[in-house]
Amino acid sequence: MTSVADRILRLRSRFSRVDARLAALEAEVQECRQLNRRIAELTDVVAELLIPVQDRDEERVAELLEQYRKRLGG
Repeated sequence: MTSVADRILRLRSRFSRVDARLAALEAEVQECRQLNRRIAELTDVVAELLIPVQDRDEERVAELLEQYRKRLGG
């Protein structure tokens, strides 16, 4: 009887560790998603800037940089 109780306790402990690890992994995945979203936003900004820079459209470059700075601040 004791061995069954010991097994149950070990299984509960193992499940508890698995649950904790799963929660940690879920948090890491969420952080990765946020970082990937930020990288995508920065890539979009760079792409938006490259075309006006290539065309020598200084006014448009200044406008885009101002929009980007506002997004960073707010």
